[in-house]
Amino acid sequence: MTTKDVGDDEAMGRNLDKLQQNLSHVDALTQRLVAAMQKGRAVPPALQGPTPELYAKAMGAYWSEMINDPAKLIEHQMSFWSKSVTHFVEAQKKLSEGLMQAPEDDGPDDRRFNHPLWKTNPYFNFVKRQYQHNAQAIQQAVEDITDLDPQEKKRLRFFSEQIVNLFSPTNYLATNPEALSLAVETEGESLVRGLENLVRDLEANDGDLVVTLADKDAFSVGENLATTPGEVVFRNPMFELIQYTPSTEQVFETPIVIFPPWINKFYILDLKAENSFIKWLVDQGHSVFVVSWVNPDATYAQTEMADYVNDGFLRAIQAVQEICSVPRVNAIGYCIAGTTLSLTLSILKQRGRNDVNSATLFTALTDFSDRGEVGVFLEDDFVDGIEKEAAARGILDSYYMSRTFSYLRSNDLIYGPAIKSYMMGKAPPAFDLLYWNGDSTNLPGAMATEYLRGLCQGDQFATDGFDIAGHTAHISDVDVPLCAVACETDHIAAWKSSYRGVQKMGSNDKTFILSGSGHIAGIVNPPHKNKYGHWCNPDLSLSPEDWLDGAEKRDGSWWHLWLDWLNPKSGEMVPARTHGSEKYAPICPAPGTYVTAKVDVRARNPS
Repeated sequence: MTTKDVGDDEAMGRNLDKLQQNLSHVDALTQRLVAAMQKGRAVPPALQGPTPELYAKAMGAYWSEMINDPAKLIEHQMSFWSKSVTHFVEAQKKLSEGLMQAPEDDGPDDRRFNHPLWKTNPYFNFVKRQYQHNAQAIQQAVEDITDLDPQEKKRLRFFSEQIVNLFSPTNYLATNPEALSLAVETEGESLVRGLENLVRDLEANDGDLVVTLADKDAFSVGENLATTPGEVVFRNPMFELIQYTPSTEQVFETPIVIFPPWINKFYILDLKAENSFIKWLVDQGHSVFVVSWVNPDATYAQTEMADYVNDGFLRAIQAVQEICSVPRVNAIGYCIAGTTLSLTLSILKQRGRNDVNSATLFTALTDFSDRGEVGVFLEDDFVDGIEKEAAARGILDSYYMSRTFSYLRSNDLIYGPAIKSYMMGKAPPAFDLLYWNGDSTNLPGAMATEYLRGLCQGDQFATDGFDIAGHTAHISDVDVPLCAVACETDHIAAWKSSYRGVQKMGSNDKTFILSGSGHIAGIVNPPHKNKYGHWCNPDLSLSPEDWLDGAEKRDGSWWHLWLDWLNPKSGEMVPARTHGSEKYAPICPAPGTYVTAKVDVRARNPS
């Protein structure tokens, strides 16, 4: 035996020892894992997925297709067999020639399979291509079903895709070359770190598996997020009102009040200084107020949409009017707050009031006739489950809303982050937007049910009218100058539905802007980044498709275009305002207390 052989044996021994040491931690971590999982909630079956009835209908339709047109289904099956067997033969041929390489890969591009071994290694390439053949076969089988209600077909397509995504070979250690390679390189340390990350997430969420998307230690609300200077100048059980410190000597006379969605926290519009919409708006010479909603617990069980209108929107508008000594405000509503701002405008018109000078809607739905991608979760089976859960707890726990929205982008928001964290042991990134995404809020039980039944399912606001706060709100009542911003790839508020709602509004001054990107990135898109682009077309009589065909595409952010629309509606320049007034003395510095308050999500309704 040579000196080199002895050295190699010693190195191998050291590596094996280190591997054993790393894996010895697994036992202790496994005990913690089991203990944490025992605390997890039992998710109601209705909130797990569609009822078996959907799959039974799909199976019945599939067999009916086979009886009526057997040739089409046989052709489909033969195509699947041919692709699978051909790829197997090609792989075998390479191996028989002594070539440890994969056959030529003409499969579809998929960033899940970016690691080079998916293309070059014969084993991993075979696993990947067989998965892709199976995925295509399932997708084609769904598309071949014709005797199925369109909405049921849409749901079947979505949930079949979820199953296909779940079984991707990237999600399993034995068939993930990147995770396996890293485990070997680190002598198993990456696997131990991954298990530690899994246990950490389970323990942090009382046994619920919620993948940490961003480094929680990298951010702190009020320290490096939501740092635009200001003061809380009003507080009631529904919200805190923040008035931001002016950064210019003069400001526009008409102030702006921003209503963020109460599904999430307001600081999506005030992340880091360089991408803060609020700071940018203050720097443009506007008096800016923001509503910071309370994160409800079970004591808010009976809080309804009317409470958000009366004690939220109308009370905030009144406070801003009184603080600034103005008759009207410019209002912005984001997502569900844009929907509710529209309801509020209808109520104000019916009361003969003119408190809002102009309204801006960010990614807001008011016409729910086509609910887009999120509509797969808005049929009776899911909504019945949500209603039952909300009645039992008094709130709709943020866990369910976050889970629902994550599954709309499961590869990006569930499987991808889980692979990096749990199989590769990597720390989550320091990404402010993802940190905010994980800082979600609950919904009052009564409000959640009312919103889902009357607006999302019933589409009452855009049709017969939505009963709220002693009025029947109609979309045609919205007649103030209006600007709506929707986002091209929004999976929560589909832009075409947003556009159709604006078309039905009664205003003679309507502007519609389509931003590139999605529900968040399309809105939080500061001009200096010069990203995504946006479309404009003044003719709102067209169908959504024709509107887009005739729209002008512009580069970069829409913020300056919107400001050109808003500034003429904002009055003369006046001296910059101080915080509050004699009646509204400052309470505490921004971002206030509601945004950081902790809520016991497992609390039961005390009534």
